[in-house]
Amino acid sequence: MYDVSDAFLEAVKANTRSYYWTGTITTTDGTVYEITQEDIVKGSGYISGQCCGSTEIELGTVYAAEMGITLFSEIDRYTLEDAIVELTYHLQLADGTYEEVPMGIFEVSEANRKVRTLEIKAYDYMLRFEKSFNGFSTIGNAYDFMELCSKGCKVELAQTREEIEALPNGTESLSIYEDNDIETFRDVLYYVGQVLGGFWVINRSGLLELRKYGSEPVLTVEQKHRFSSSFSDFITRYTAVSSTNLITQTAEYYALETDDGLTMNLGVNPLLQFGLDATREELVRNILADIAVVNYVPFDSDTIGNPALDVGDIIAFSGGQADSTKYACITANSIKIGGRQTIKCVGKNPKLSQAKSKNDKNISGLLSQVEAAKIGIHTFTNASAFTVNDTDVKIISIEFASSEENHAQFFGQIIVNAQADAVSKSASAKGDVVIPAADIVSAVGTAAEETEPGDDVTVSVELPVEWTEDGQAIAYVTFELNDEVVEIPSSDGDLAFRNAHAACCIIRSRRSWRITRTHLTCI
Repeated sequence: MYDVSDAFLEAVKANTRSYYWTGTITTTDGTVYEITQEDIVKGSGYISGQCCGSTEIELGTVYAAEMGITLFSEIDRYTLEDAIVELTYHLQLADGTYEEVPMGIFEVSEANRKVRTLEIKAYDYMLRFEKSFNGFSTIGNAYDFMELCSKGCKVELAQTREEIEALPNGTESLSIYEDNDIETFRDVLYYVGQVLGGFWVINRSGLLELRKYGSEPVLTVEQKHRFSSSFSDFITRYTAVSSTNLITQTAEYYALETDDGLTMNLGVNPLLQFGLDATREELVRNILADIAVVNYVPFDSDTIGNPALDVGDIIAFSGGQADSTKYACITANSIKIGGRQTIKCVGKNPKLSQAKSKNDKNISGLLSQVEAAKIGIHTFTNASAFTVNDTDVKIISIEFASSEENHAQFFGQIIVNAQADAVSKSASAKGDVVIPAADIVSAVGTAAEETEPGDDVTVSVELPVEWTEDGQAIAYVTFELNDEVVEIPSSDGDLAFRNAHAACCIIRSRRSWRITRTHLTCI
């Protein structure tokens, strides 16, 4: 829920309210058009968004919000391609002042001209993630993948690295290998959202935000504030998670101690395919803990409207057929400019869930398996650069599992940009200086014809010299196998760089080990 004042919450529940809408349209060339309440054709504007489909609660979803509006305007429709539309709701408070609530930022996808009006349809920045993912293999934690998508699609993140890494599974290393069904950055976000146990939205400031299902209501919708409502006679709740393991070719099932609810099927998530069994189980059980908070009554209701409500908000209902002790989550939200607000919560009935879903061994979307006697190659690249100083940093970690006896080789390549401080040095310059006799007699006033060649004088000279040269950085690479350090000759693991500003080198491992730590010291 958008952060509004208590006075706003009181005013929005009043029997009558005074409000208006405004906005701006900013074209790609920087031209700004103001939108006033008088510019909006009555009953034409709407904003709608959702975080789930039409039947059940989902994880990792990446839905775009839609905005439509018709304006009395003479703006040239050809100038509105990719223009930015921002809308704001203004509500009058009891003291006569107005409080503003931003309603989102949208990019124009379609603009149609009629005789006197201009019809605009726009979507939020989520559509930017419908950009082809290059498919290279990579490794990193959840925030690394978020940052990769953010930079690739030019959408800023709402949360910091510290906030994401504080979440369950937030610090776990995740891998994407080349054999996967990822096509777009949107797919990457979907799988990362599953691992983090939440869903994605573009917030009112145009930032990509991860939201999670909760259990604490932010608002109670009273009967007098509803035009119509329909509530289910069951509670949607999840007590188990099913995830397909491609290595064992089975659907793994993890449940709470009391397993009498629905099962969340994660399908084939590429980020959950590799690693030790214990690591995989920990990841999935953390997801189960996130989805286990779902305890919602599905509903559908038309209300007088509260523009501060967001998708993912937990609300309670009172009066009429509502049970005030039960909660629901807004999984779909549609607000009409100057009209009603429709909110709903979807969900399945646990009593109707089929038992076979818990033990289903059929795997859909299996990747092509490597045939016997053939070579399979998997490569990966880190999602972002590592900064290495004087402490150990894990830069490459490979976990390998096979369903049958096999042979594997791991080759690590580390591209290093080394920076070392310049070093000041000093020394003494020594040498002999021969002074011709003619110069000597000239200096003392003796006639030059009286001197002989053998009268030349040799003088030994020693002078101090100081200069600055490039410093030296030494990288120490440590190899580990099964958490034990592999002792190797120093020539294989140490590499020095001589450049005071920047050097680019490659460390190659000629052994079938995994490179897990490196140590870089500037001297």
